[in-house]
Amino acid sequence: MSAALKIEEQAAAWLARRDAGDWSAEDQAALDAWIAQDTAHRVAFLRLDSVWSRADRMAALKGAEPSFGPAAWRRPQVRIAAGLAAAAVLGAGLLGVNLAIPGRAYTTDVGGHATVPLADGSRVELNTNTKLRAEIAESRRAVWLDRGEAYFEVAHDPARPFVVHAGARRITVLGTKFLVRREGKSVEVAVVEGKVRVDPVQQERAKPAVLTRGELAVAKGEATLVAARSVEKVENELSWREGMLVFDRSTLTDAVAEFNRYNRKKLVIAGEVAGEVRIGGSFEADNIDAFARLLEQAFGLSVEDRGEEIVIGG
Repeated sequence: MSAALKIEEQAAAWLARRDAGDWSAEDQAALDAWIAQDTAHRVAFLRLDSVWSRADRMAALKGAEPSFGPAAWRRPQVRIAAGLAAAAVLGAGLLGVNLAIPGRAYTTDVGGHATVPLADGSRVELNTNTKLRAEIAESRRAVWLDRGEAYFEVAHDPARPFVVHAGARRITVLGTKFLVRREGKSVEVAVVEGKVRVDPVQQERAKPAVLTRGELAVAKGEATLVAARSVEKVENELSWREGMLVFDRSTLTDAVAEFNRYNRKKLVIAGEVAGEVRIGGSFEADNIDAFARLLEQAFGLSVEDRGEEIVIGG
């Protein structure tokens, strides 16, 4: 038996155990350790998991379990055989690298945070209220950021550039760490490590912008503004990964807009004077009550909690 086929069978066995109904925290820890041992383990597990999910969905659409019945389907040896057969039928191939469902979507709710390991070894962290689709295939690696914000750690692969589609911009890399944020027609890109190229999608005469470590680009319409920032400031843009928001003499208007991205209960500013107050420091993204108390105690602003919103005045 080849090493690749052996890994496939191990992955199938893990999936069968997980679906057996008595999965424990210890089992999950053991699976996580097995996946972390080798990229090939992760590839096999993710691919078979997606194939089996599709097989189950097809069976449900037909209104019946697979022909050998529910009880048999739960037996590990049957799930292994069925999973490997489904992989071949659906064109994945035991040795192939079609590692993700084309356009597979990942989403987070307001205040949510999720880490998505992609089958090429890359990793994506999704911020609050984000929707992202990924297609990792033999010939290309592509991601579509439909809304929100995501941090990418891209595995180096010169043969397959990693492309992020965000509205009217296309971001291309070979291997790097960077942030993309999309709000409507505005796209922001910040580079933590490496180099990325930002191309306008529909503007033939516009030149691409090339960003390196510590640089940030804000693109809207036909304009793309590139600003040099310190690496520390770029990393502050990523404080949400630790559940924090960092402000450096930001207006209260801007700070409130950031807090409202993470919370269903909203902060509302009453009056222009309060909105121009400058804020600095780090704050828990999901604790708007503590932030409001600080505004009241440190800045003397009025704070009124109305249940679904907190109104801040001068």
